[in-house]
Amino acid sequence: MNIRGAEAVMHCLQIEKVDTIFGYPGGAIMPIYDALYDFKDTINHILVRHEQGGIHAAQGYARTSGKVGVCFATSGPGATNLITGLADAMIDSTPVVCVTGQVASHLLGTDAFQETDVIGISMPVTKWNIQVTKAADIPDAMAKAFYIARSGRPGPVLVDITKDAQFGMMDFEYKPCDKIRSYVPTPNIDLARINESVELLNAAQKPLMLIGQGIFLSNAEQELMLFAEKSGIPIASTLLGLGAFPADHSLYVGYLGMHGNYAPNVLTNDCDVLLAVGMRFDDRVTGDVSQYAKQAKVIHIDIDKAELNKIIPADIAVHADAKEALTMLTELINPKQYAHWLQQFRDLEAVEKSEVVNEAIHPLSDQLKMAEVVNLLSEKTNGKAIVVTDVGQHQMITSRYYKYKGQRNNVTSGGLGTMGFGLPAAIGAKLGNPEQTVVAIIGDGGFQMTIQELGTILQSQVDVKIMILNNNFLGMVRQWQQLFFDRRYSFTEIVNPNFTAIAKGYSIEAIKITERGELDQALDNMLNSKGAFLLEVVVEQEENVFPMVETGASVSEMRLK
Repeated sequence: MNIRGAEAVMHCLQIEKVDTIFGYPGGAIMPIYDALYDFKDTINHILVRHEQGGIHAAQGYARTSGKVGVCFATSGPGATNLITGLADAMIDSTPVVCVTGQVASHLLGTDAFQETDVIGISMPVTKWNIQVTKAADIPDAMAKAFYIARSGRPGPVLVDITKDAQFGMMDFEYKPCDKIRSYVPTPNIDLARINESVELLNAAQKPLMLIGQGIFLSNAEQELMLFAEKSGIPIASTLLGLGAFPADHSLYVGYLGMHGNYAPNVLTNDCDVLLAVGMRFDDRVTGDVSQYAKQAKVIHIDIDKAELNKIIPADIAVHADAKEALTMLTELINPKQYAHWLQQFRDLEAVEKSEVVNEAIHPLSDQLKMAEVVNLLSEKTNGKAIVVTDVGQHQMITSRYYKYKGQRNNVTSGGLGTMGFGLPAAIGAKLGNPEQTVVAIIGDGGFQMTIQELGTILQSQVDVKIMILNNNFLGMVRQWQQLFFDRRYSFTEIVNPNFTAIAKGYSIEAIKITERGELDQALDNMLNSKGAFLLEVVVEQEENVFPMVETGASVSEMRLK
């Protein structure tokens, strides 16, 4: 076919089996949007209300569908509005391909209207980026983009295409990419490292396994289950690993991190072998690195070699895909049970339940608490709804009290901590999984950062359930101000609009509740509604999230109150 570059972009996407694009048109990407007009029957384009909403929606789509998310934006401010989402996708290993329009090639570097150096700006926050100035180069660039985005440790890719390349004619031929010189996304496992790991694990008396999002990314949920049930090793999860192992399994001992569960955090500094798979030892997991698991032999398995020995020195560093490594470990490890060691987790779990959980989900105060709301939602959905959270106290509460039992049903901004992520990511999650219930749990602050995406829900009729936990504060910052800054609440109290009225303005059914007696029925109304629904729950203003590892403290110094 002798076609324009813009048409070539669409044919590339069609061959890559892209069925959904999130985007916002503009001058420099107009030829691609004109070509998209002829693909409306096979590719669903979702018109977002802001480019940041577009890339967060693409992230939500990718995280829950297992496919590559795709978004379009124009040059200049359109492209720069993607940067936060690119950074978020980069640190959370989310496969996204962003196609941006650019001014004509002869205008590059002239400060032309809506010109920015998006390649220079996005380089630190993309796995790969490229600027295309000739139509003939588009198929090769797009093929590499999809291959790089989805292979190895996934990540975001940006393809910037000048306007003359979009208009230019070319003979179209597309060859999907499966190899790039010097790029080795899936390493060959060193069998000696596997054998050394098995030897350590077989000799362990108090082993502990830490799992991260790498389990999802390598589709290793089944392999993890087989390894767990043969090895008998207790399993704890990072924030992004929640749901990779069922929360109600007898070997699951909880959630790691600053506001995680008491037992896995404290006993990290008591185990004798620490097996970490598909996680990167984020500072929110380790606390004070100088005091982290010093007594333990550390086995670290990760597909990204750069993560090995980066933060926690490993006694055995295994550069490998999680699925492949777990399969090999399962074949070699001895069946074992650790009843006494598991009991130590249950004893500390009982302490946390007595000191924190019981009062959180069955509060004595008259005011509703976030924890009881999330706990009841978890019960009503049996832990199987796709739950998308924004960032803040509600995010930590949800990670603690929603008992994830589904696969890929936990979507949140982990490494970057992006307020405004929740609403657009929920839109993407629903479009990637139209048969599943999708609930966005959002704070009143973060909701207003991307509130305009209610317009996307209206136009595209996206069946998303939105639950705002409203405490009229930027809650996480307020908690720190209370605990560490003598209650000097500097600009964290927030005056909110009438959220239900705004939702109704977008033809979204909405209710607001303030009393405990209203909660059960309100959740039923939300979950059983046909179409989008917004539930605003007014919660205790100064509710805090505990347990908590203070900055600079060891995980074994976790405070309960």
